[in-house]
Amino acid sequence: MAPLLLIAAGGTGGHMFPAQALAETMIARGWRVKLSTDARGARYAGGFPAQVAVERVSSATFARGGALARLAVGPRIAGGVIAAAVRMLRDRPAVVVGFGGYPSIPALAAATLLRLPRMIHEQNGILGRVNAAFARRVQAVACGSWPTALPDSVTGIHTGNPVRAAVLERAGAPYIPPGDYPMSLLVIGGSQGARILSDVVPAAVAALPEGLRANLRVAHQARDEDADRAAAAYAAAGIRADIAPFFTDIPRRLSEAQLVISRAGASSIADIAAIGRPAILIPYAAAAADHQTANARGLVGAEAAVMIPEKLLDPATLCAQMAAILGNPAAAARMAGNALTQGKPDAAERLAALVEELAGDTA
Repeated sequence: MAPLLLIAAGGTGGHMFPAQALAETMIARGWRVKLSTDARGARYAGGFPAQVAVERVSSATFARGGALARLAVGPRIAGGVIAAAVRMLRDRPAVVVGFGGYPSIPALAAATLLRLPRMIHEQNGILGRVNAAFARRVQAVACGSWPTALPDSVTGIHTGNPVRAAVLERAGAPYIPPGDYPMSLLVIGGSQGARILSDVVPAAVAALPEGLRANLRVAHQARDEDADRAAAAYAAAGIRADIAPFFTDIPRRLSEAQLVISRAGASSIADIAAIGRPAILIPYAAAAADHQTANARGLVGAEAAVMIPEKLLDPATLCAQMAAILGNPAAAARMAGNALTQGKPDAAERLAALVEELAGDTA
């Protein structure tokens, strides 16, 4: 029987998209793959290959809810660990890989108890809470961003952040610089949207010079509770806008965009770099240890992106940056090319090689 890889991930698309990329690669290498996540993580599993069995586990976090909810966290996690261990004893994984998020706790904890080969992949420049807890308890720590801040005595391996097959298919797609013809602006706030982008971007677009605004069409990822407000603002300014809480075709929209406005989540950064597009990045100010600012530094340092701290974001500031890029085709094209220098399209293959090395070392 083919060896089994158990992937543990959940919480957001930022954890699930690189996990999906590894699943696609390992299946192509002849492995069986299972995904361990909870109900929240399963919402982002729709793009995984059909061969991947999704095992839902019970997990929880101390970061949400009141006192009673927090009292239930320990028992829920313990139940998830027991269930995960039972499944592993029935179908023993050759390797367990955690991608972060509290839904990954049960599988990683069970693998630790059963002394199975295990590793983690950290997408951001700073370890998330779950990955930090397991960093000293795994055989390898793969890092999507570099450098990544790691605990003492822990050595990281720079693999880059894996991107999905749909992104790889459009990697390096020719960039059409802005000009006097229809242009696309893509606004992505991470897999859960971003309220501040729904508040600020429509007003900034409306303030653009008429020559730019008339040619612009917008695809804007917005939370359900913000979508109507954003749609009304675009409509009032006469701007064509496609608004949805989640786009399933981000790779296509990225490849067609003249400019991207985005949070600085690790997966978004990896997708922008792989396809090669100019970007304005607004890191999430409340991100743990300000890791999104750390994520943005590669593209900003390569002069592929402009970063606006959230506290400085307003319609006038954003409008000025948009106009500077969309009004200068040569500069926009340079930014697109510079973005490509930061991409690591072979990240999934690098991570897959680590998985197979770990399986071989413990065979």
